[in-house]
Amino acid sequence: MTQNQEPREPVQDEAAEARHARFGKLPKRIRPEDTFAGTPATTPDPARDTYNPDEWLIRNVG
Repeated sequence: MTQNQEPREPVQDEAAEARHARFGKLPKRIRPEDTFAGTPATTPDPARDTYNPDEWLIRNVG
């Protein structure tokens, strides 16, 4: 190598720079309040949630 020529950087350094540009910093922080979606609760439906003591007979025997 003569004094006029500058040393060439290996290709591996270019790949390392590309990785650092892509993955070199962390993403923005997400607040815990923004990690879930709240939905209002519905009122219970008495026709659907009533207990029927003979329901097991209807489902299993009938």
